[in-house]
Amino acid sequence: MQTMNEIFGEKLHEECGVFGVFRRDGELDVVGTAYYGLYALQHRGQESCGMAVNADGVFYKRRELGLVNEVFTKEVLEGMPRGNMCIGHCRYATTGTPVRANAQPFVIRHTKGPMALAHNGNLTNAAELREQFELSGGIFHSTSDTEVIAYAITRERLRTDSIEQAVVNAMPQLAGAYSLVVMSPRKLIAARDPHGFRPLCIGKIGKNDVIASESCAITAAGGEFVRDVEPGEVVVFDENGLRSLRPYTGGPTSLCVFEYVYIARPDSVVDGASVHKARRRAGALLALEHPVQADVVIGVPDSGLDAALGYAQQSGIPYGIGFLKNKYIGRTFIQPSQKLRENTVRIKLNPIADTVAGKRVVLIDDSIVRGTTSRQIVQLLREAGATQVHFLSSAPRFLYPCYFGVDVDSRENLIAANHTVEEMRAILNVDSLGFLSVDGVQKIAQGCRLGLCTGCFGGDYPVPPPAKPQKSKFEKPLSAKAGD
Repeated sequence: MQTMNEIFGEKLHEECGVFGVFRRDGELDVVGTAYYGLYALQHRGQESCGMAVNADGVFYKRRELGLVNEVFTKEVLEGMPRGNMCIGHCRYATTGTPVRANAQPFVIRHTKGPMALAHNGNLTNAAELREQFELSGGIFHSTSDTEVIAYAITRERLRTDSIEQAVVNAMPQLAGAYSLVVMSPRKLIAARDPHGFRPLCIGKIGKNDVIASESCAITAAGGEFVRDVEPGEVVVFDENGLRSLRPYTGGPTSLCVFEYVYIARPDSVVDGASVHKARRRAGALLALEHPVQADVVIGVPDSGLDAALGYAQQSGIPYGIGFLKNKYIGRTFIQPSQKLRENTVRIKLNPIADTVAGKRVVLIDDSIVRGTTSRQIVQLLREAGATQVHFLSSAPRFLYPCYFGVDVDSRENLIAANHTVEEMRAILNVDSLGFLSVDGVQKIAQGCRLGLCTGCFGGDYPVPPPAKPQKSKFEKPLSAKAGD
């Protein structure tokens, strides 16, 4: 699922998605199941993807840059071993550049046996850990913090007899967000950080076990949702069934609220709350906080549509389909000339004039980051004949970066961090501008069993921000004085 933020190059991207399957009945195609699961999680990462298959203790992996259907063609899928376990990953880079070396899952071959690992989230102490490991002789092949996690688990594996205990022992070393799927020769393990920043859930396909970032991936693969992995929990699947270890559960939790606003698919249920209902409620709360006299309510595809529907239902203003998104535009869309580049916005997104011409329009999007996307969309509505445009965001103002996985830009590139609401209104050329309040966004996920992180809106982070740079430290070219 490609969003308007991505289409117009706005600096905001999704998370990563993880998936795992443990076969018990001897009939399940674990590779095909993982393929469907990753396909359903494609919205969480569109830069690279991969799978690792366990065929009687022998690991086979494939990971490449590209979308799931680009990397795993029919020929590739048919050439992979059937196996009895498989884990998969689709990635958007939050730590580490978009190169093949950073694609997941990572496969580690060690004296204690092979291990494959896929990770969703972002460590806040990755730089310190990596430096510590390198100074003790560790060698890294990527710039991803996932390799840091793999190294921490492998080091603990030398000190214990079980892979699950190695995961448990490594967790206190890891600060920040991590939802993990780990595969050993005989076990599939899932682990979630004690704050629960990123979602992770358990499902069943007949007698077989499934782990996924979102419930939509379980149902898309033909399974049934069972429950969420608790923050701080480690779940082990092996020949004896499912075992749950809860070494770090029971503390304060802080699920990223942006899972409900933007990241997760609307048909997912995350930690007890429906994403679709949460977005509709966000729109309803917007209508209460920012009432507008208007003729029609429209949403920006895709994640603004549910909020627009909620606004319309609460306000009584009719809901309309305001834009047609070209579903055939891929992420590698070519712009062959400067003149055509200027028309890119019209090719990818087109207003429906019958909906907006001569009308006062309420336009709802999930967020406003840099403002470039929003300004172009407003201009489209003006040209289509809208007499007024009232722009509302179902997220509060982005004032601070996110350090836990969502690629919210540095403060100097956040429009709300550098301009007042009135200045933003003028920049965007709208008649009025409003944002859901921080208090309001904390109320959208009815039924959610966890606390919510809203650090990017107010700067109050549940975990201290990184003390050292995360990406630049390991990605910048070596200086002339560095090395030999």
